[in-house]
Amino acid sequence: MKNSPDIPSTIISMECAALDRWIKGDPGGFLEICAPDVVYFDPYREKRVDGLDALTQLYKSFWGQIQLDRYELLNPLVQVIGEAAVLTFNYVSYTGEKEDRWNCTEVYRRNDDRWQIIQTHWSYTQRV
Repeated sequence: MKNSPDIPSTIISMECAALDRWIKGDPGGFLEICAPDVVYFDPYREKRVDGLDALTQLYKSFWGQIQLDRYELLNPLVQVIGEAAVLTFNYVSYTGEKEDRWNCTEVYRRNDDRWQIIQTHWSYTQRV
């Protein structure tokens, strides 16, 4: 499994499974794949969110609140570095005629045979 070619597809599949739940108002998919020492940034936070307990508290405020019609995960790239992998992608969510565009970076770490998110960073996509 060290540098197996299936690592990128495994990580992208994990991300998509969590996003499939997210758009239905269930952030639990992400909580299930985060490490206890995860850190999280997004443009709505003044400070970094440290740890799974704090992220769980934040995500509880989202539970049932997010309802999107669909999403697209564009240009995913997984770069594997030893026991870590960095996933970057562009994300577009759709609700009716409205679309929101984001950039995302997720850093995964392998713990035994399980990949877990240790760092998440969301930012707005610059419109030109």
